[in-house]
Amino acid sequence: MASVDTSFIPDLPVSGPLSVYRKRANFDWKRLRLIFEKEQALRVKYNVWRRLENDPLFAHASRTLPMDEQKRLAAMQVNKMKELNLVPKEIESLSFSAKTKYLMHINEALASYSSSLSVKIALGVGLFNNAIRAMGTEKHTKYIDAAWNREIITCLAVTEVSHGSNTKRIRTTATYDPSTQEFVVNTPDFEAAKCWVGNLGKMATVAMTFANLITADGENHGLHGFLIPIRDPKTLLPYPGVLVGDIGEKSGLNGIDNGFVIFTNYRIPRDNHLNRTGNVTPEGVYESVFAEPGKALGAALESFSAGRIGIMQESANTLCSAAVIAVRYAAVRKQFGPERQGEEMAIIEYQLHQYRIFPYLAAACVQKIAVEELTLTYLEIIARSQADSNGFDVLTQNAAEIHALISASKPHITWSARDAIQEAREACGGHGYLRAAKLGQMRTDHDPLCTYEGDNNVLGQQASNWLLRQWSAKELETPIGSIKFLEQREKLLKLQYAQLVQQSPMDSWEFALTCYEWLLCHLMAHTSGHIEAQLAAGVHRFEARNNAQVAGAKELSLAYAEYFALSRFVGHVRQLNVDQSYARVLRLLYDVYAMWLLEKHMRTFYVGGFAVGAQFSQAVQQRLLQSCAQLKDVAVSVADAIAPPDFALNSVIAKADGLLYENLQNEFMTNEGAFQRPYWWRDVIIPQPQEKSKL
Repeated sequence: MASVDTSFIPDLPVSGPLSVYRKRANFDWKRLRLIFEKEQALRVKYNVWRRLENDPLFAHASRTLPMDEQKRLAAMQVNKMKELNLVPKEIESLSFSAKTKYLMHINEALASYSSSLSVKIALGVGLFNNAIRAMGTEKHTKYIDAAWNREIITCLAVTEVSHGSNTKRIRTTATYDPSTQEFVVNTPDFEAAKCWVGNLGKMATVAMTFANLITADGENHGLHGFLIPIRDPKTLLPYPGVLVGDIGEKSGLNGIDNGFVIFTNYRIPRDNHLNRTGNVTPEGVYESVFAEPGKALGAALESFSAGRIGIMQESANTLCSAAVIAVRYAAVRKQFGPERQGEEMAIIEYQLHQYRIFPYLAAACVQKIAVEELTLTYLEIIARSQADSNGFDVLTQNAAEIHALISASKPHITWSARDAIQEAREACGGHGYLRAAKLGQMRTDHDPLCTYEGDNNVLGQQASNWLLRQWSAKELETPIGSIKFLEQREKLLKLQYAQLVQQSPMDSWEFALTCYEWLLCHLMAHTSGHIEAQLAAGVHRFEARNNAQVAGAKELSLAYAEYFALSRFVGHVRQLNVDQSYARVLRLLYDVYAMWLLEKHMRTFYVGGFAVGAQFSQAVQQRLLQSCAQLKDVAVSVADAIAPPDFALNSVIAKADGLLYENLQNEFMTNEGAFQRPYWWRDVIIPQPQEKSKL
């Protein structure tokens, strides 16, 4: 294994309760960390964490702040970003992919510290600028610099009160007036009000807004992007014709001022139309490079996949944090033992506990690599489309598959992180419910990721629709190669467990991957057959597709995401040149995750005829439990390799020193008001009857 520099990674305590398990690892956790993440990414993140920790503005509050104070603090922290100089000037000269990756590293580090802060920046700078690049032209680039320098406060206004996922039914209008060369923006009624717009509630001065472009002849040319001024940047007061407000307190992420806006005959200049895919001449003639408005919208919206990539990166880190908390707590928390009066065992030693938390530790490690691989693939496609004179053609050639991958993977990883947080909370018992444990805040802050930037169940249907089209197509179109195995569909569908285990034993990388290839072929054949049977019975295609979701389409999209993650992890590991100790732990993590996932599909394997009898299910569970048992001694060091520093993790029950009870004691004894009599004590005292005087 080549020599690597790990000096920039801070050391962890060499003594303390966690050292019992740390000493059992036969590998360097820092070098393992550099397998999960590239050196540049880690250097950027540690730089961000160090600067935040040294600035008083980013000190963690000891209790939940009032909603308005959370908004104020998050806004001030955003303004502080430029002063912190997290993005050196030389980054601007890098390629699109390199610069975007650098900014993504920063966002990941910020997200592990505060979801509200990272989302405000992602919405107000990242996604806004992506929208300008995707839909705007040269005259709009000034807005990119203005947003970056905080000269304007920006947001993206797409969702309306009555329409979110179905963007084609958005009803906000922008009607061109050739006499003044302006667009007149209107909100037909409250149901068409833009809502849930991050940064809009209190602060945004410019909103990148989707509206139906209507020319003077009354023709509707479909959805286009418009840059709409909302407030005076000097006073933050709204302009006449703009009714804008905050939607109110949410379950979490209250540092973000989500807002709504209603436009009434509000005029904006013609140049505020983002006209890369379609333009209106000064005289009012509509021109487009696309014959169909829907294709223009689709090409523009595909650039928003960067937002979903960002969500997957944040979710992978959330998954890591939840797993780290669960593992560190399990290693120091002791309960029961073989002898009633003897020494108690750490709960990490119990098989059921390993079965509960180790799959999420393994998932975190696999997903770190899989999300990175998907990110690189996406950025490469976008970079080629921007460099090519026929950029939209390049994007279109790859868009369908990358969209399917992202649409399947975003639900898979956000749901995985959601479930990991809940399992970690329960696995840490009552202490896990303490606010200072971080899991409660993590749960409420992560929850909206399952529905924003694309509702998970709707995205899954988009992914399964593409897969089913490929199943029925005369010629397979998979430029990324994610379903190249369909070329062997007939052979795969005939495969059974007894035959596979002879060709590829369970200790081979290919075993689980081939199981998934059979599973995907079966689900495509079964779901496609279900739809065709419905159509033959006279059912409308729309209803037939709806009726196929439970029958197989939902499982299909999730299995596709799982297969992609496993296959990319295997591809990545096979390219490594590492010592046996690292190869062994990577293989253990793969086995735990792969067997755990296969267990979830066991019913389909048996119903589909892949397996008969108990051998397959028993073999999968046995390997899963054996792998968990082998992972136990190194689990703490694996957790160290994916853990953010204590400042960012901010969990009293999972500090790197492992001093669980000392840290809990400090939390109990120093929390504000712990020993004070409540001001309302008189309200709860039960009046005692007065004794009658004997005089």
